[in-house]
Amino acid sequence: MDLSLIVSNILNPPILFFFLGMIAVFVKSDLEIPAPIPKLFSLYLLFAIGFKGGVELIKSGVTQEVILTLAAAMMMACIVPIYTFFILKWKLDTYDAAAIAATYGSISAVTFITASAFLTELGITFDGYMVAALALMESPAIIVGLILVNIFAADGKRDLSWPEVLQEAFLNSSVFLLVGSLFIGVLTGEHGWKVLEPFTQGLFYGVLTFFLLDMGLVAARRIKDLQKTGVFLILFAILIPILNAGIGLVIAKFIGMPRGDSLLFAVLCASASYIAVPAAMRMTVPEANPSLYVSTALAVTFPFNIIVGIPLYLYGINLFWS
Repeated sequence: MDLSLIVSNILNPPILFFFLGMIAVFVKSDLEIPAPIPKLFSLYLLFAIGFKGGVELIKSGVTQEVILTLAAAMMMACIVPIYTFFILKWKLDTYDAAAIAATYGSISAVTFITASAFLTELGITFDGYMVAALALMESPAIIVGLILVNIFAADGKRDLSWPEVLQEAFLNSSVFLLVGSLFIGVLTGEHGWKVLEPFTQGLFYGVLTFFLLDMGLVAARRIKDLQKTGVFLILFAILIPILNAGIGLVIAKFIGMPRGDSLLFAVLCASASYIAVPAAMRMTVPEANPSLYVSTALAVTFPFNIIVGIPLYLYGINLFWS
């Protein structure tokens, strides 16, 4: 592996500020980000990346490659929860296994955004329509996770309110804003981009950096929860993203995606949701332990992906595409 890729990634300001947030917790600093600010920055990042994706999508048009990529994204969002569920069932009950499987079938928008920033730093181009893949991968995992609970729960089929489940899956704030921004980008095109560019482009890296500082604080606090999970879930949270990324790279190679798109697709396959899916699981599967599915995604998989995973997957692409 080319260690220069990891070093290049680590020395990016957003990643360094992520470390700074973790260090603040470890040394017991009183550094704290007021609660409404991270939520605002999260919404900004979703809006900015969605709007840019819409503008780029209207430029490229809906080609066969776009359709194949989006279909592959939805397929992975459905398949990953199924095989990870059966891996987790070796050690966990149905409820915890299904909740964690749904978490890993879904995506982390911030990991995707960090990977986009990494590609930009390296001068590797990527297509804006990958944001559409991001938007399509969040909801199916929630549905598949609930179906698994319905099939394998010891107490038989559950009386779920499917209208509420579908609303939570498809109309939660992150999906709604991302998809809405994507459509507005498509409708306004280049003119809309020029109007909003100072806001969507000029502030983007500063907001991402500040948001990752907060993520470092949150991830470090969640590490304590991992003491309850044991070695099995820690290994799962590292090895499953690598496996999922590997499958994603094989699919990307088969479709014929360029390098930049392939990395983003691999990152989408490898990441785990720590916002939308946990919120849905708390509502629909209260028997599952939130400290398990949140801490594995946020305290292990998220740091692993943004520090080591992104350059590791790019190294795999360089090897695979050569």
